Amino acid sequence: MSVDAGDPVLDLVVPVFNEEADLERSVRRLHAHLRGGFPYPFRITVADNASTDATPRIAAALARELSEVRCLRLEEKGRGRALRAAWSRSQAPVLAYVDVDLSTGLSALLPLVAPLISGHSDLAIGTRLAPGARVVRGPKRELLSRGYNTLLRSTLAVGFSDAQCGFKAVRREVAERLVPLVRDEEWFFDTELLVIAERAGLRIHEVPVDWVDDPDSRVDILATVLADLRGIARIGTALARGTLPADGARPGLLPQLLRFALVGAVSTLAHLLLYAALRPVTGAQAANALALLVCAVANTAANRRFSFGVRGRSGALRHQARGLLVFALGLGLTSGALAALHLADPGAGARTELAVLVAANLTATLLRFLLLRAWVFRTGAAGAAR
Repeated sequence: MSVDAGDPVLDLVVPVFNEEADLERSVRRLHAHLRGGFPYPFRITVADNASTDATPRIAAALARELSEVRCLRLEEKGRGRALRAAWSRSQAPVLAYVDVDLSTGLSALLPLVAPLISGHSDLAIGTRLAPGARVVRGPKRELLSRGYNTLLRSTLAVGFSDAQCGFKAVRREVAERLVPLVRDEEWFFDTELLVIAERAGLRIHEVPVDWVDDPDSRVDILATVLADLRGIARIGTALARGTLPADGARPGLLPQLLRFALVGAVSTLAHLLLYAALRPVTGAQAANALALLVCAVANTAANRRFSFGVRGRSGALRHQARGLLVFALGLGLTSGALAALHLADPGAGARTELAVLVAANLTATLLRFLLLRAWVFRTGAAGAAR
């Protein structure tokens, strides 16, 4: 990561709306923490979205006093809108945000952004739902949080554990690609960004956090829940139709099918050529198994990137392992077809064998597509560095 000396490596956004009571105390605490233990140049951006109290005045005073603090004023409400505006104006390599109440322990800040600074991950999120997290909050919020994330996993098949924790970071080049694709301007902004990132195969690092509920939170829970449900329905519909506007994300069903067919045609040809070359040396069954194994590895890699749009190395071994199980199914079908042919006609020639293999491969190919789509690459390469 290359930055000029003195330029911030981290731009930490604090989105606020009518936070005159907590803003100064929270920013000073955050500033002191970063000054005292953060090893990189930083900036704190107070993103005020349409406050009607003294919040803008307090933010401006802090920016005049503290050289690492700046303020940004927006005339419309919405946390997503505030993050979009602040991140799009920043040139820092790593962009992050924290809630103004600082419910999340600041000791997790460096572990959050370090994998992004090193290039190990593309996004990072704090999680209250992973082993190692310590959370203090009432049963109502605990139930809502767990219920929401369970709903996300069951409806959108996401791999990340906590979409709502107000403690996230993203590499600037990733934000430049993905933020323009996010439609929501309010509380669902985080979730939509993460879903798009995961479907694009980006690497999402999770950090268990210490988190203490803010009893003075003024979030309208009912309105937020309803907005989240509308967001989930919108994203779920887009995924079902294959229209989620994700840069680098998986193509829709028809493009997937066409690309899979092209990969399958090349794989089938390669399989038959290898089989024909190996059969005189190894015999029919061994030649079929070896040819199918070689092609299966190449086929999974090609479909991962070309047909299903999964990028990055994260999850590649898992995908290959599942691909090999799909290979075993194909091997069973083709080997069974050869065995049935030789049982019915022990003197069958090479052309007959090839014709039977083509038919068996067509059947195996259809099943392979269904399994790759529904199981092997179901969540893209979730990208989680967990």
